[in-house]
Amino acid sequence: MSILFPIHETFQQTLQGEGFWAGTPVDFIRLSGCPVSCHFCDTGYADGGKDTPRTMRSLDELIAELKSPFVVISGGEPFIHSNLPELVKALEFNGKRVAIETSGAFWQELPESVWVTVSPKEHISPKYPVDERWWRRANEIKLVISSGQEVWFYRPKLAKTTCSIFLQPEWGDREKTLPLVMDLLQRYTNCRLSLQLHKFLGIQ
Repeated sequence: MSILFPIHETFQQTLQGEGFWAGTPVDFIRLSGCPVSCHFCDTGYADGGKDTPRTMRSLDELIAELKSPFVVISGGEPFIHSNLPELVKALEFNGKRVAIETSGAFWQELPESVWVTVSPKEHISPKYPVDERWWRRANEIKLVISSGQEVWFYRPKLAKTTCSIFLQPEWGDREKTLPLVMDLLQRYTNCRLSLQLHKFLGIQ
C-alpha cells in the first residue's frame, strides 16, 4: 500500500522567498495541519486550519509532479507527521535537495543533508516551545518580527546558536515592521534581513 500524505497544496517552479536560500528555484510541498495557531499565518492555520484544504496524496504522485532540483517542505507544521522521514527519503532518493520549515515545537531525527529552517513561535504560543535539540540542529533561525520584542525573547538561545539568524518583517503590517527590522539589524549585527520576495513579486 502506498504511503499517503495530507497535502495543503503543492506548487512547482517557483522561488524560495525567505531566508538563506531566497531567490533559489524550488518546488513546494505544503503538508496540512498545525496546532501552533500563529495570528499572522499566511497558509490558513491561525485558527488551527479548520477550513483549509486537505487532500490525501501518494508518494508517487508527489514525486511525479516535481520540476525543480530543490524541494521545500512546509505547512502547517511538517514535523507533526510521523511519515515525514519517508517523504524526505523518497525525495533524496530521486535526487532532490530537501529543505524543511518548522516552528521547532516537534522533533524528528532527519539526515544532516536536510536543510532545516526553524521559525520559533513560543512567544506567541507558550505551549509550543522550541525543542532544545533544534537550537543545535537548525541550519538557520528565522524570526518573524511583529513588535521587536522577539529578538529579546529568544536572545539567550540565539547567543548559543552558530547558524544564520534572519529577521523577517511581518508582512501584514510591513509599513511598521520593515523599519523596525532595519533598526534591529543595526543593534543585532549577527542577524540578517529576510524579505518575503515571493510576495513582493506576486508569485506563490
